[in-house]
Amino acid sequence: MCQTTGKPDDLPTAPEAGVRRRSLLRGGAVGTVGLGAAVLAPSASAKGRPITPPKRFGAAELVILGTAAGPPPEPDRAGIASALHIEGRNYLIDCGRSSVTNYYNVGLRYADLDSVFITHLHADHVADYYNVFLLAGWGLTDDNDALTQRVGVYGPGPAGALRPPFKGGDVPTVAPEDPTPGLAAMTEHLVAAYAYSSNLFIRDSGSPDPRDLIDVHELQVPSEVPADVLGDTAPPMDPFLVMEDDRVRVTAVLVPHGPAFPSYAYRFDTDHGSVVFSGDTSLTPNIVTLARGADILVHEAIDLEALGELPPAALDHLKQSHTSVADVGAVAEAAGVDTLVLSHLVPAAHSIVSTGRWRRRAQQGFGGRVVVGEDLMRIPLPR
Repeated sequence: MCQTTGKPDDLPTAPEAGVRRRSLLRGGAVGTVGLGAAVLAPSASAKGRPITPPKRFGAAELVILGTAAGPPPEPDRAGIASALHIEGRNYLIDCGRSSVTNYYNVGLRYADLDSVFITHLHADHVADYYNVFLLAGWGLTDDNDALTQRVGVYGPGPAGALRPPFKGGDVPTVAPEDPTPGLAAMTEHLVAAYAYSSNLFIRDSGSPDPRDLIDVHELQVPSEVPADVLGDTAPPMDPFLVMEDDRVRVTAVLVPHGPAFPSYAYRFDTDHGSVVFSGDTSLTPNIVTLARGADILVHEAIDLEALGELPPAALDHLKQSHTSVADVGAVAEAAGVDTLVLSHLVPAAHSIVSTGRWRRRAQQGFGGRVVVGEDLMRIPLPR
């Protein structure tokens, strides 16, 4: 029961202003501050061994913490996670496996963490979510960094129902009394599950009460949007406001990700530029709407040809939840973005799909710049 989504030819066209701005950026007038020479190499070895993290960040940077898709551990890449460093504050987008460690490895401070944004509640996006609050409040790092402030957490509410199994038949239901908890209930369950450890550490080591660090906000789908977990999970819609402070304005849209509902994409507008995170999504005009005229689009990608040994039904199922790398360039072009950053890569192993292959395939139909995301990569925003 996966919905049908649009083809690349159905995507809206880019605005003229976005095209003009992008062509100027490509014309050599960017200089040393433009995106053309701005990607900083990962601050750890290719095998993930941390080195002394750089402590200096510019006024605004996109930081790629992890780029792997899916639950299985991948030695080449950490789980999906990114951060925006804006004028001394950090905004974390998804919390995949090892994101807590890579946040520190790249040189970000937990004392500067402002907010966390979860795109959807698949395990590969939240594996390290509670670790942010469980492990980051100790202050035992070289610079005595610790999370002591209350952090806003934004993400999906409860789905409300489960779709029938993909392969049919009878399957078990975990926690049948509440099988589709949203972010708030999930957090409450995590607090309870780790209660003994938290109580010991509070009494024995003076660590903070995790409940004092978390401020959960479940996003409410606008009432005029006819989204339905059992039907169209991401109908065409305008972006809605998630949060705003003196550094960033965050908006979101629903995106179609198979049976996972609600699933969101986020846009961050700052004085230094705009960055959009697609989350996990198949082709949808909602991404084009959200990303229109943005400086950077961080988009998931799947190389279906590299998975050709899978049965056709399995490949089709993946297409209902993800975007082919052959199509992401058309999405970026339709939105008029300047730079396309690939992340949440399937397959994740460098030995299966090379960086060059990812870049070449994503460049199809896109006149801007393609960056293949790597763990611990830093990309300064253009202004």
